[in-house]
Amino acid sequence: MKKALSICLGLIFVQLTFYSPADAQLTRLNVGYSAASADQLPAWVAKESGIFAKNGLDPQLIFFTGGTTAILALVSGDVPITQVSGPGLVNSVFAGSDAVYIAAGTVSLNYVLMGKPGIKSAEQLKGGTVAISRFGSATDSIARFALRRIGLTPGKDVTLVQVGSGPERLSAALTGRVTASVINPPSSFVAEKKGLAIIADVAKMGLVFQHTGAATTRKYIKENPDIVRRYVRSHVEAVHKMWTDKEATIKALSRYMGSGLDRETLEKSYENVMSESMYPKKQYPSVEGLKTVLEDIAERDPRAKTAKPEQFIDASFIRELDQSGFIDGLYKKK
Repeated sequence: MKKALSICLGLIFVQLTFYSPADAQLTRLNVGYSAASADQLPAWVAKESGIFAKNGLDPQLIFFTGGTTAILALVSGDVPITQVSGPGLVNSVFAGSDAVYIAAGTVSLNYVLMGKPGIKSAEQLKGGTVAISRFGSATDSIARFALRRIGLTPGKDVTLVQVGSGPERLSAALTGRVTASVINPPSSFVAEKKGLAIIADVAKMGLVFQHTGAATTRKYIKENPDIVRRYVRSHVEAVHKMWTDKEATIKALSRYMGSGLDRETLEKSYENVMSESMYPKKQYPSVEGLKTVLEDIAERDPRAKTAKPEQFIDASFIRELDQSGFIDGLYKKK
């Protein structure tokens, strides 16, 4: 009885703490996202399904071609919150920023390394180029990891080149401007339909990785805790929407990926990411995933060897929702 009362009071506290529609007008803010792929879904779904508005937010979603560019916009203050990958955030902290994850997003990888027409083996990649989004981004780390796993040394056997977003990397491979590209759904499904071969499947390599999560700065949290609290709640509700409303999620995916994707590709993209290992229901930033990020960066930056994953995380808002029973309550609803 006491436990039930405690949970009930917790839920009431969360409802009062977060937002009442009658409180005020919607708070406008810029929110970044760093790829045209399904790992960006929480912000898209929250926007398109009215979840942000329900929580008193009116974000303008701004696209950046890669995590490195998105994190620069965050640090400069152009966007107070952004969806960004682990390598970009960690590298920015080493450069002096106070960026932190406030929600996990995706905590594993669904990328593949795909060759241009006629390239089907690791041996054929030697002396060639591999497209990533930007140096220091997740695709940079993923490319290095994949190449090492298939026996190639980045910078020696293969040259990494900055190309931009997933669709841009797909185009570079299809037209032969690069030897191979690191891409993920839906671009990877489009590539398969066009006959490109998978040379390395990172998803099958068992890599726990803090990929695209919601991030802000410690300064912004201190100055705007209520906005951050409402954003994290919106993020959590959006992930729940993704788990329980396939059509709304596919609609958001289509809206932000462009109208050129057919229904089959959209459905495959949805099914590809909707797992507990990819989008956990309890969106705590991944300590283990950040360990993987730090291990990769440590090969190029010795500061990563002594860094702790927890220094890149502020889980207080997720923890508040979890301990109140709010997250469990979402998934118990019929």
